[in-house]
Amino acid sequence: MYFQSFQQMKKTLGQLDTWLEKATEYAKTKSFDPNVLLTARLAPDQFALARQIQIACDTAKAGASRITGKEAPAHADTEQTIDELRVRVQSVVAYLGTYTEADFADVGSRTVTQPRWEGKIMDAGDYFLEHVQPNFFFHTTHTYAILRHSGVPLGKKDFLGKLSQRMP
Repeated sequence: MYFQSFQQMKKTLGQLDTWLEKATEYAKTKSFDPNVLLTARLAPDQFALARQIQIACDTAKAGASRITGKEAPAHADTEQTIDELRVRVQSVVAYLGTYTEADFADVGSRTVTQPRWEGKIMDAGDYFLEHVQPNFFFHTTHTYAILRHSGVPLGKKDFLGKLSQRMP
């Protein structure tokens, strides 16, 4: 379950990369700097687009790292352009591509903690189900919604990506 779930996150981040590519193309057709989209948000108290992408990336890589014990790459949250964010997304996709099913074999015996939890812990499986998965999809969905709200021509197929359909 964990391996397949992170494969889906990898796929979704790949889709997010194509959304950013489409955002750049859209900006060019409308004659504006695509980087102005980085400050777009749906509500005044919501994170802007750039931060939504950073958090989605961090959630995927840190989630995989924390439940397996593998080291995650560090990102400084300094991206100022869509191109820089695309590099970050692509690096997390590549990082998630290093995992195998075997890496998740002992998730059931692991616990996870973070400094902000003030000494509390979670079972790694609960952490994945209750935090990693919903948080990742929360921020990727907001990324999609901000871009769509900003006029970028995205549809459901852009969110889902290619399905593994086949003839019976």
